[in-house]
Amino acid sequence: MRIDLNADLGEGCGHDAELLDWVSSANIACGWHAGDADTMRQVVRMAIEKGVAIGAHPGYPDRERFGRREMQLPMDSIRAGLLYQLGALDAIVRAEGGALAHVKPHGALYNQAAREPELAQTLARAIRDFNPRLRVMGLAGSLFIEACRAEGLPVRQEGFADRGYRPDGSLVPRGQAGDLLDDDSAMLAQVERMVRHRSVIAVGGDVVPLDIDTICLHGDGPHAVSFAILLRRRLEHAGVAIRAD
Repeated sequence: MRIDLNADLGEGCGHDAELLDWVSSANIACGWHAGDADTMRQVVRMAIEKGVAIGAHPGYPDRERFGRREMQLPMDSIRAGLLYQLGALDAIVRAEGGALAHVKPHGALYNQAAREPELAQTLARAIRDFNPRLRVMGLAGSLFIEACRAEGLPVRQEGFADRGYRPDGSLVPRGQAGDLLDDDSAMLAQVERMVRHRSVIAVGGDVVPLDIDTICLHGDGPHAVSFAILLRRRLEHAGVAIRAD
């Protein structure tokens, strides 16, 4: 068995260097919801040095709410903004001698694309037009994954170690009961079920089948690094290979 471990980095949470020692993929903020050119360059350099796959983590232009506020923007504007962010990070990665490997939308953009067909298609086509070889991370079983497959993009279906799930496979919205798991044992159990049984237990107890390729470890929690170490060691001890490709 194998699984990819990814983390959202370059967002000012202070754990980037430590997390890069334990994950196989880094999703780097592209300056709109968080980050800036200097931060992107710093994280890119560290990721290259540590052999971690580099991905773009584009979001809405919403630094005040960290990209977690849903927006209704013209599709042309969303396409342009996505290309702008991909181009910025790609230029830094190439200048540092690396290669951009994947794309994972951030926050509200990610969640809306998971359920809104027009937005999902807009993002998928923009990524295809930018570089059809980029892997795309999205919520497992979502409309965004379907849209990316329809455009011929390689996809990586994502699961979350620390988020609660609803019976339809979507995430419990932040701020609602059951949105976050904050206990190490509960998070470990959720990841192990994803890897071994290809499913999660939703709030309410339903078993939801999900085919997971990559697990997100959020970098903004107080125990982000310690949990990343614990999870990687537990998976490797169980014979699960950790790699991005």
